[in-house]
Order: sequence, then C-alpha cells, then structure tokens
Amino acid sequence: MDPFTLVTFTIAYAIAVLVPGPGVAAVVARALGGGFKGAFPMVLGILAGDLVYFVFVVFGLAAIATHFGPVFTVIRWVGAAYLLYIAWQFWTARPGSERLKPKSDSGWKTFLAGLSLTLGNPKTIIFYLAILPTVIPLDRMNPVAFAELTAIVVVVLLAIGCGYAWLASTARDMLKSPRALGRLNKTAGVMMATAAGLVAWQH
Repeated sequence: MDPFTLVTFTIAYAIAVLVPGPGVAAVVARALGGGFKGAFPMVLGILAGDLVYFVFVVFGLAAIATHFGPVFTVIRWVGAAYLLYIAWQFWTARPGSERLKPKSDSGWKTFLAGLSLTLGNPKTIIFYLAILPTVIPLDRMNPVAFAELTAIVVVVLLAIGCGYAWLASTARDMLKSPRALGRLNKTAGVMMATAAGLVAWQH
C-alpha cells in the first residue's frame, strides 16, 4: 500500500484513539489505582477488541456483527458490570492497600474487561466502517496491505494507551502521602464508574 494511504490512515486512527472515551477513562483509572502494570492488560484487551472489529470490517463481516447485535449487548453489560466492580474496589481501598496490587489472575480479568469494553462499543466498528473505505482501497486488499494496517493499529493503540497509563501512573507515584493516595483511589473509582456508565448507555 502506498505511503500516503498508510500515513492518512495512521493519522486518522491516532486522532480517534487520542480522543478521550470509555477506553481512555478505564485505562487512566486503572493506572491511577494500580500503576502502569495494572493498566497494561487493559490496554492489551482494548487492542484485542479493536483488532476483532478491524478484521470484521476488512473481511466484510460487519453485517455479521450487526446480525448478532444481542450478543454484543450482553458483552457490553458484562463489561460495564466488571468496571463498576473495579470502581468499587478503588473507592473502598485504603491507601497502599494490597487489594490494589495485581493478583495472580487479575491481569486476565483486566484484559477481559478491556476486551469487553471495546466489543461492547459500537462506535469502534462504526469508525472502521467510516474510515477504511474512505482512505483504503478495500477492493485491492492483500495480505501485505492487511499486515501493514494491522501493524499500524497495534503500534498506534499500544503507544497511545501506554502513554495514558504511564502519565496516570506517574501522577500516582508523585503523590505518596496516604491522603493523596486516598484521593487518587477515589478519583480512579469515579473514572472507572464513569467508563462503566458510558459503556452501558452508548448505542
């Protein structure tokens, strides 16, 4: 695929990822509550969900996603419920509480929360449906072009998602007093609950 097309797609996708939404709110909240390591699995889950929808659109499976709309509605509500659960943990945790430190299985749960957050967000597939036919000649899609676009999605989302997580975790590290950490925990809880609300009520 020609460089101009790849750059155009990269810019459009980067802007879409940079704009704060449920995903950004969830990643920042997770990083505020549990540091960068606690947020990274969520970034990976969001990336996995994005790649699922990306493949759907590229291979003409958007109609299937639409046909099985009730399934994605269930996924959205399950994801929202788990985000509320995390919000409650943050809100009730004592500063420095062990409950905020990753458990052996919390990484997978956080990953699944990020995955369900993206799969339950219809705006993700709408974005791909809108931007891909506009800037990408899908009728000339081949394995090399698909690999190039996939690499862009992976690199851009990881870079921006990890950037948000790092900034939030850095802010947490700078505030070491119990009172400051307590406020950060409650801020993380509010942000996570807000992300859950956005996931639950979007159409």
